[in-house]
Amino acid sequence: MRKILRPTADMLAPARDEVLEAQGVPPGSVPSERLDALFREALALYLRLAAPAAMFEDVAHREFAAVFEGEGRNEPEAPLASIFPSAARLALFAATIGEEIGRAIASLFKSGDPALASMLDSIASVAADRASVRLEERFARHLAASGETVRGARTLAYSPGYCGWDISGQARLFERLKPEAIGIVLGAGYLMRPIKSVSGVLVSGPAEIHRFEPAYPFCGGCRARACLSRMEEPWRS
Repeated sequence: MRKILRPTADMLAPARDEVLEAQGVPPGSVPSERLDALFREALALYLRLAAPAAMFEDVAHREFAAVFEGEGRNEPEAPLASIFPSAARLALFAATIGEEIGRAIASLFKSGDPALASMLDSIASVAADRASVRLEERFARHLAASGETVRGARTLAYSPGYCGWDISGQARLFERLKPEAIGIVLGAGYLMRPIKSVSGVLVSGPAEIHRFEPAYPFCGGCRARACLSRMEEPWRS
């Protein structure tokens, strides 16, 4: 089953605090009037220029094993290697905020407005991440509607370039999913165009399969530690 979605820019628009945190502003801080005005100006640009598109497609465990293997460059002990075999269902996904956003960011940097360019860049990055969350929700709803959800199931997205899954995994992912259908192509160094795009696999299964201790060798070089917040919700009681 293959689904192509066209969310509106407003559906993915991030909250101010999310964007400011991405900019390095401590959570709970009160932004200056200038910073707040800059956010509002960048948000208006985002809402005008963004053209989101997303897709997902079911993939069998055996097929995904080949996608995940990629070019054989994964870390020896990547969490996803032990997570996906225990999943009930899997789907490859891709989403983009569109080409115009990237062009606008580059133009603003070139024209000497780095502050606005940086703010727009952060908004677009957070919006792309929100697209992943929307796809998690959409895939979970699809499974529930078809009666394929296991009790206590949790759906999370995993992407090449993170948590030991080498970025070269993009090649087989693109070969299988073909996200060119929504305007995403793979360029040099396995980087996607448009630049504000995301891709990976949606993993749905018992919540406990997503839990792991972030103590892998590659965790030491990770500044985001986003896995910690992702694992919080399934374990609240």
